[in-house]
Amino acid sequence: MLKKRWMGTGIVTAALALVLAGCGGNNNNSGGAASSTASESVAPTASARASASASASAPASAELQKIRYAPFNGVSGLAVRFGIEKGFFKEEGLDVELISTQKPIEALTSKDVDIVDVATTNVIVAAGKGAPVKIVSSMFRTKGPFYLVARTGIDSVEDLKGKKVGAAVLGSGLDVYTQTILKAHGLTKDDVTYLADGVNDAAYASLKSGQVDATIIHEPFASLAELEGTGKILAKGWDYLPTFHTGVLASRNDFIENHPELVEKLLRAYFKSQDYAKSNLDEYKKYFLENVKIDPAAVDKAFERENVLWENNPDVDLNALKDTQQVQVDLGFQDIIYDVDKILDLRFIPKK
Repeated sequence: MLKKRWMGTGIVTAALALVLAGCGGNNNNSGGAASSTASESVAPTASARASASASASAPASAELQKIRYAPFNGVSGLAVRFGIEKGFFKEEGLDVELISTQKPIEALTSKDVDIVDVATTNVIVAAGKGAPVKIVSSMFRTKGPFYLVARTGIDSVEDLKGKKVGAAVLGSGLDVYTQTILKAHGLTKDDVTYLADGVNDAAYASLKSGQVDATIIHEPFASLAELEGTGKILAKGWDYLPTFHTGVLASRNDFIENHPELVEKLLRAYFKSQDYAKSNLDEYKKYFLENVKIDPAAVDKAFERENVLWENNPDVDLNALKDTQQVQVDLGFQDIIYDVDKILDLRFIPKK
């Protein structure tokens, strides 16, 4: 059974819900860490509403156990919703209530939700400062799928000196990638006019309108820029920060202690959903386009480009977590490096 509840800003249209999986604006920020998610939500489609209605009208099964789960909003969490409609969570005996929140750590600690998708840096800093939460798994991808896209006529990162560069949300994960890319090409944010221009459709609009000369952005907007002749990809984020960890699933300590079987079941259903979506891409693309109004050709290019990032590996690389924290400290987004051994509980990750 699928239930939906939205916290915070509520539902927005699917056209505005083009969000990456992994690192977005700082509305998911906690403790000064760089954030890795964005704010929009995918509105439920007619098929999703029909599925939810049908489930609600069916006799309740005593075998189903309720769990409140907050996946990343928008495109990042779309494969999970796809998996729910395919019945993968019900197969695990779960009655899932989907929660949409801009503040997953706060939602966990206030007990409004049981398990969340969250920016890796957010949960590290929160737990390091004493929040009763733990990382229980990596997400389906952990490297930042971000692109520095410049308007037509700008052919290199070096050409951005003196130009206007959009960094999405200052202090966010996208800011981390923007500064890192600039630094690798001999520039700092002081060598450009460094602006907060929003994420996704807002960032793309700022590029099209000339508000910025280049912007950090997610797919499918990078591919859309190429198709429409709006811009050119100058850099891919994961080429510059290959070990910067962007997304995990986390839960509250007392929920893990009292309901370990629910954590294990949810993780199995989560990765079953991701594996099925990747292995049945034509079916998933159809579902994707029912929820996201975008040029199908841009979606094709985006999936092809990011296939290498869609790893579906629940393991958490401790060295990557150390590298991630060091980048945060170097940029002033984090004060100290925390001992991650104390905030990991990986007993429940699915075994292949």
